[in-house]
Amino acid sequence: MTAERTAPVPNYDTMALTRRGRLLTITLNQPDSLNAVNLRMHEELPEVFTWVATDEHSDVVVFTGAGRAFSAGGNLEHIENNAAHPELFDNEVRLAKRIVAAMLDLDKPLICRMNGHAVGLGATLALLCDVIFAVDTAKIGDSHVGIGLVAGDGGAAIWPQRIGFGRAKEYLLTGDLLTAPKAQEIGLINHSLPAEELDDAVDAFCQRLLQGSTNAIRWTKVLINLELKRVANAVMDAGIAYESVTVRSADHREGVRALREKRKPNFQNPGEPLPKK
Repeated sequence: MTAERTAPVPNYDTMALTRRGRLLTITLNQPDSLNAVNLRMHEELPEVFTWVATDEHSDVVVFTGAGRAFSAGGNLEHIENNAAHPELFDNEVRLAKRIVAAMLDLDKPLICRMNGHAVGLGATLALLCDVIFAVDTAKIGDSHVGIGLVAGDGGAAIWPQRIGFGRAKEYLLTGDLLTAPKAQEIGLINHSLPAEELDDAVDAFCQRLLQGSTNAIRWTKVLINLELKRVANAVMDAGIAYESVTVRSADHREGVRALREKRKPNFQNPGEPLPKK
């Protein structure tokens, strides 16, 4: 076996890293919770991408999830704890800025193998990748507003860059989920594929990159990401601040209760419903 295949990888509590030649795969590895993001995953995500950037034995990176989902957003128990103790959220939400920065700073091609649903921060993690291949049964969306939160941890930065302001506002203001075929149709993701075709498509694309000019590919990505980093730097601090305000709101507490009780939330609304025509 070559040194590249035997080079060690660090161990993480919420992720698993594997090598195949110079292809490195990062797998969100909490399948029992649909890879929902808890505090430990928040802490480890910027660490893993910072490490990957310095890994001398990989040139292309695949990002995927174990089990049925890519990432189902925030872990419910974790969300409830933050709603009850918003001061904890203030510290944690700052990690979102580190996650976004670490992903955008990575010069190696980062390919998302979206094996299932990607929701909330899970959607942001997928969309910050360079090219996204999704199973056609998956859904993707940023549902922050559905539990009374501002989409401040990266969604407001990346969605408009992928699909324009008009469509980004439609989906971020409603929190609606898109099917993978619809997401491909509007350019939010690159490819929607049947499950049996997903791995071959990802492998073929990664192989093409691995056989290309490494520096030319990396530096082209760096050039493209200059604008994405400018946008992220412009909006992330404000996004974190707005989300920290809404985590203290009655609407958020109601959104969390509704999520737990599997019902539609009854948000505070000073207006009246539109009269029927």
